[in-house]
Amino acid sequence: MSADNALLAAGIGVVCCGPAAYVLGPWLMRRIPEPVLEEGETKVPYSALAGRRAAYWCGGLAAVAGGLLGLMLGMTAVLPAWLLLTVAGAVLGYIDARTRYLPSVIIWPSYLVVGLALLGAAVVSGEWGSLRRAVIAGAIGFAVFYLLWFAFPRGVGFGDVRLSGLLGLALGWLGWGQFASGLYGGFFLGAIVGIVLIVGKVMTRKQMVPFGPYMLVGALAGVFLGAPLERLYTG
Repeated sequence: MSADNALLAAGIGVVCCGPAAYVLGPWLMRRIPEPVLEEGETKVPYSALAGRRAAYWCGGLAAVAGGLLGLMLGMTAVLPAWLLLTVAGAVLGYIDARTRYLPSVIIWPSYLVVGLALLGAAVVSGEWGSLRRAVIAGAIGFAVFYLLWFAFPRGVGFGDVRLSGLLGLALGWLGWGQFASGLYGGFFLGAIVGIVLIVGKVMTRKQMVPFGPYMLVGALAGVFLGAPLERLYTG
């Protein structure tokens, strides 16, 4: 991949993802329905987040992530799928960080949008094996996180389960190394931070760590580190 190719893709990532998340984030927050809370639970209403702060954070995070992904992926057929995921991920990460909820009304449509973009990438590039691996990886990611949620419901929310399948789908296209390091690396990063916060008495054992932002950061890191780690592991 040439430097010009990477820089062009990075510019496209910044220009497309930043403004899209800046506008879409607050718009969605004003319209998505509130979840049904258990007795005694409280949360910040989504609509209360829909201000300039949310727009700046969503837009800024998406622009940075989109630029980095463009640099790494270049002008490849899979880049549009990852840029679409970047916009959704920036909004989801901000919402989860502020509320500890990942709205399913954003995640489920993202499966369709990203899935169609990956299908389009397979049609354009002929990489049907990558599409097949993406579907398998998405199913594996969802299944593993479902088992974690079933075993430790206070540590993993079902929103994390939904997000794991979406991230697994995109990471799986790139390779098994990206999938493993991106998806599970983010989980372990969140677990470590949670333990540190509990030990430091910043939060209690009963409070859930918002895993979404860590899963998204892990997925981004997996794009960069997955292939080198896979080569290191296989020798």
